Amino acid sequence: MSGRPAASRRTVLRGVALTSVAGLGLTACGAPEERLAPPTEPVELGAESEIAPGSTKLFRDHNVVVSRGADDSFTAYSTVCTHASCAVGKLEGTKLICPCHGSEFDATTGKVLREPAVAPLTPLSVEVRNGTIIAGPQA
Repeated sequence: MSGRPAASRRTVLRGVALTSVAGLGLTACGAPEERLAPPTEPVELGAESEIAPGSTKLFRDHNVVVSRGADDSFTAYSTVCTHASCAVGKLEGTKLICPCHGSEFDATTGKVLREPAVAPLTPLSVEVRNGTIIAGPQA
């Protein structure tokens, strides 16, 4: 042993642990090189039958949410938070919740329900081709 008290090692180890946790926080908020963006090309999401009329589905793998109206119309939005470009990962009914800072959005309109985000979600074009839902950037 070097003769240093054990408390010094604990202090150093605690500092390393806190630094690691702080680094995770930066990653969760989306460091500039890791920030997400809305889809730039059309993506196949799944079968039309996966979304019942009057319901909403989150497609996490593509960062897209799709709502189906009672009249069978579809709307789609990017689920990349407009505050810090995090992936909005939780859907409660028609409310999307961003895990990074708590922003909330209406999945059927894209409107902000709770700050810190102030801009609405990016709307996407959506169509059904041969029973498959396809969403992408608006023309």
